[in-house]
Amino acid sequence: MKNSVKYCLKKPNKIKRLYFAGFLFVGIAIITGLMLGSTRLTFTEIGQAFTNGFDFSAGTRIFAYVRLPRTTAALVCGAALAVSGAVIQGVLANRLASPSIIGVNSGAGLAVTICTALGIYGGWRLSVFSFLGAFAAVMLVSLGSRKWGASRGTVILIGVAMNSLLAAFSDTIVTFMPNVGVMSNDFKIGEFSGVTYQKLIPAALIISVAVIVLLTLTNELDVLTLGEDNAKGLGMNTSVMRVLFLLLAALLAGCAVSLAGLLSFVGLIVPHAVRRLAGSKSSHLLGLCTLFGAAFVCLCDTIARTAFAPYEIPVGIIMAFLGAPFFVFILVKGKGGHARD
Repeated sequence: MKNSVKYCLKKPNKIKRLYFAGFLFVGIAIITGLMLGSTRLTFTEIGQAFTNGFDFSAGTRIFAYVRLPRTTAALVCGAALAVSGAVIQGVLANRLASPSIIGVNSGAGLAVTICTALGIYGGWRLSVFSFLGAFAAVMLVSLGSRKWGASRGTVILIGVAMNSLLAAFSDTIVTFMPNVGVMSNDFKIGEFSGVTYQKLIPAALIISVAVIVLLTLTNELDVLTLGEDNAKGLGMNTSVMRVLFLLLAALLAGCAVSLAGLLSFVGLIVPHAVRRLAGSKSSHLLGLCTLFGAAFVCLCDTIARTAFAPYEIPVGIIMAFLGAPFFVFILVKGKGGHARD
């Protein structure tokens, strides 16, 4: 009994420390993201960009037109993919589910490939088409697994098959339209070097709104994760709420893909790590995933452009090196996603 009381008293303090660490990591990620690169910037140059204008010097131009949009894109994409992964894992009741594994990213990628073939390279239309592709993919996986009574492990296999099918469609388009392939190589790896304000602003606004909406629905997400029968017993319309959560998760993943391409494993690594530290309560899980996801991707992007300077490697390669062993570890330890937290 005493141990239980001590645990209840310590839990809020632990959550506060995690939030403090999250904000600290975000601050470090922003500073390093803005200052480090093939050309290092100083605080003076960053300050001059705001006081003297973006075109005052070479340093202010680098800050305004390269570092600022790139760092902002890394932050919003990291938050979007981490929160999307946490929601998908909760709705599908599978800790191995994530946007990159169950076909969500590939669905958005196919939509972006189609948009590129049609001459749409940025703006709100690209974000909308990315969302539609991601939503179609996640709904096919969700409805298919429910209709066939698929186990948790089978859901992952369905997602892998969906990834292959959608990738085949994208490759078919590239085969007949080689000009699209020039852009699709960087897109498939995932990077932030081509981010512009035209792409960033619409996607960032949509991601911000979607995250805020999800943070207001954390109680409903907790009820939904209790299981179909328990949620219905508490008066929830599970079908409507499931579609709503998957729609918002697809919206986040789709917008992130439209900005950075196919970034793998962010939606797996961050939610899993946060859940281990903070538990499965959605209010804390989604809030901390927002912070740590943003910091994680931003720091990875900084490493990608400084580790081999003056050469730069796409951040998607860093994600793959980190994510693939992590996925195997979870798969082996959790026996296909069945292990409880």
